[in-house]
Amino acid sequence: MMFLSRVPLNPARAGTKKLLASPQVGHAAVMAAFPPEHTSAAGNGSGRVLWRIDRHDPAIDLYVVSPTEPDFTHIVEQAGWPTTTAWATRKYLSLLDTLTEQQQWHFRLTANPIRSAMDRTADGPLTRGKPSGLTPADQMSWLHRRSDDNGFKLGVCRSPQGEVPDATIIERSTLRFRRGPATITLSTATYEGILEVTDPQKLRGALINGIGRAKGYGCGLLTLAPLA
Repeated sequence: MMFLSRVPLNPARAGTKKLLASPQVGHAAVMAAFPPEHTSAAGNGSGRVLWRIDRHDPAIDLYVVSPTEPDFTHIVEQAGWPTTTAWATRKYLSLLDTLTEQQQWHFRLTANPIRSAMDRTADGPLTRGKPSGLTPADQMSWLHRRSDDNGFKLGVCRSPQGEVPDATIIERSTLRFRRGPATITLSTATYEGILEVTDPQKLRGALINGIGRAKGYGCGLLTLAPLA
């Protein structure tokens, strides 16, 4: 069983500002919506907890996919609209079970696209270095490289320059936050566009287990919506 939830956030609340400023705070708040025995961060075939914060000025929404039905009372009380709006949760299998090849969907994904720099010692072989951020063009290439393994391809549209992918990066950000004694730097890109299903089973896996790294920090959640 999988669930998809949306929690409207109040931009004027101090709790919302904390969620936006620190993925570590967001991770703790999301995981507190589940009993301890259901908060394993490891992905598996049955899905994992994924989350993402979407900004549609002036609205801000927290989206969560989870294998267990959540209780977001604490988030609503601290960062939401406790007297007017709670949250909405629906079963996710109704979408997952209807995916077929060649379907087209509007998609949204916030990811942590990185590359590992290859370092060469003075007299030794290439070694894998620390992860580094990408340019916008590199971030789009990153998504293209991962699309096939995740069961989709990006849609295309025609332009005077020929066919171009019908997808774009709508937001890029770099956040620095504390995790214990360490300072974490997280670079993200939010993609929107049209995808076409090439392998329903792989796409189901991407929808419930996420894409890329930093899934505990609000990255990796791919969501689909019907084309208008």
